[in-house]
Amino acid sequence: MREFWRHFCRDRRGNYALMTAVAMVPIMGAVAMGVDFGELNREKQMVLHALDAANFAAAGRLSQGATDDQIRAYAVGFFNSNLNGIDPGNFSLDVTLPSNQTGGGLMKLCATLTYHPYFYPAAALLNGASDGDAHKPIQIEMCSQVRLKNTLEVAMVLDNSGSMTTPGTGTGQKRIDLLKQAAKQLVDTLAHQASQIKQIDKPVQFSLVPFAASVNVGPDNDNAPWMDVYGLSPVANENFDWSTLNAPDKYAQKISGIWYKKGTGWGDTEDQVLSRFSLYRDMQVVTSHERIVGSKRVVCDQYRSDNTCKRSHNEYDYNDTYGPFASWQGCVEVRPYPYNVDDTPASGGPNNTGIGVGDPATMFVPMFAPDEPGNHWKVTQDPDEPNPVTYGAANSWWNDDPSSTTGKTRQSNMAKYFMPRPIDAPVLSKGAGPNYSCTTTPITPLTDVTTTDGLAAIKAAIDLMQPNGNTNVPEGMAWGWRTVSSAPPFTEGRLETERGNDKVVIVLTDGENTYSTVNPDPAGNKSTYAAYGYTGVGYNGTSVTRLFGGTTSAIGQFNYSSSNYTAAMNEQMAKLCDNAKAGKIMVMTVALDMSSTSSSDQKAMAALKACSSDSRFRKDPTDPSKPAKLFWNATGATLSDNFKEIANELSNLRVVG
Repeated sequence: MREFWRHFCRDRRGNYALMTAVAMVPIMGAVAMGVDFGELNREKQMVLHALDAANFAAAGRLSQGATDDQIRAYAVGFFNSNLNGIDPGNFSLDVTLPSNQTGGGLMKLCATLTYHPYFYPAAALLNGASDGDAHKPIQIEMCSQVRLKNTLEVAMVLDNSGSMTTPGTGTGQKRIDLLKQAAKQLVDTLAHQASQIKQIDKPVQFSLVPFAASVNVGPDNDNAPWMDVYGLSPVANENFDWSTLNAPDKYAQKISGIWYKKGTGWGDTEDQVLSRFSLYRDMQVVTSHERIVGSKRVVCDQYRSDNTCKRSHNEYDYNDTYGPFASWQGCVEVRPYPYNVDDTPASGGPNNTGIGVGDPATMFVPMFAPDEPGNHWKVTQDPDEPNPVTYGAANSWWNDDPSSTTGKTRQSNMAKYFMPRPIDAPVLSKGAGPNYSCTTTPITPLTDVTTTDGLAAIKAAIDLMQPNGNTNVPEGMAWGWRTVSSAPPFTEGRLETERGNDKVVIVLTDGENTYSTVNPDPAGNKSTYAAYGYTGVGYNGTSVTRLFGGTTSAIGQFNYSSSNYTAAMNEQMAKLCDNAKAGKIMVMTVALDMSSTSSSDQKAMAALKACSSDSRFRKDPTDPSKPAKLFWNATGATLSDNFKEIANELSNLRVVG
């Protein structure tokens, strides 16, 4: 036997088959594991692709405002439809939505794959594994994470008041020029960053709202559905007495709250609406006064006793040509409280029966500065006064109706506007006329700055800004809010329910809110005319004026002083800021060249700081437990750097992971 085994071991003829048979067990196990590994890897890659596809698709649904349950169901359905034959029963899917409504956030989808090997169980049994271990499935967790590519809608609300011509502190340039440079720098920075985002439409949009004593919404909106073209707003007839049009064949009649032209004396315009817009169309000026050839006639002024003419003059007939006097330049008045401090959509136009629907107070009224009593209004009618004092009001630009006896009736008399202005009437000074206090360029609605044309349009609008007039921060800010809103009048903004979108209003001013008193004041207006109308003239048959609407008892309604006007505007601004922030508007404020030693500037800076939102990223350097306020106390020399900080803050809102 010993010899047999010695020969057997030396014999090479049958060892290959035997060794192959012995080696088959581990070889088959390796092959089985290789096949199963390849299939497992294929399914894993398909799951990852399905996860990514479902994540991006669900992110799109999220940005459209779908509910959490709708998003989860959509993600599961999209994931399952992209498995390409893999049994959905082998997966469990977990969807984690971002916790915040605005400011991007992470969207995470995780799938656990339960893989049942094909060949591994048999190989494992041959290697001595138990039946339970051999048939144990393999579980792998895979995740896809998408940071929502946050979109930005930014309204730049920029002071264009007359003080912006002052040189900026620490520079030789005017404040307005420094502001233009900083604003364009901000737009360029955000536009450059946004150009790198290809997967989302209009990632960064800017609007521009220049403001002074009023805001210009653009003359092209003269027939917009949110404009009060029928004079239905309670403030529409605040300064006009249409009943003074009372000639037998040319009078005004009020029907269902709307004034109409009645009588044959109106000619082709009979039955048309009487409103501020109609006044702009109806006012005429004599553009040419041509003598008719052959119309000369001699008129005797004085006769002799023999009835011969002692003194005479020549008279002629003329053909007059008329043209329009003025057109609406685009500025609007402030809505009555509370609509001046919120984003309530306009709803008050007439329906097909001509009866107002909704609330006409929400409509926007075009500015029309009344012709104030002119230079021939007499302060005294005392017949014993040899030289009665005569002077005009701040904005006397038309012919007074001599039938009116007092300054107030002369101002509200409407008949005068339908008597053409003579060709030799004095030329109006700059800023005078019905568009008085309308000094700014029009609003530029939200514009996609990732396009060449959009970027150029915003920067061109910034370059067109020119300083002139008083400072009305709350009205500028209100229109900034309206430009980023999805509701009319400007509807370019994304829906407020859309996640991953930030609506931002940047407000810059170089001084406190101002509204001017007036002297002389023959009509009892108590102020010059601007967006709040006259501070001494109530609306809707009351003594309430819009400047004081909604203010506290601390603001004296009949205290007609500049300081009281400023206090009232500050209260309006505070309410507006609170409402905007409650509406998820991020408010950034900049005080430019305000003095820390001036009490009025200190109040203005405090109001701007209180108006601003909290930063999501920075802490208050004086109290790290609190977020920093989005408020910048800038000088002319630091303005550029301050706007870079604003750009950094906005950039952080849209970091892409």
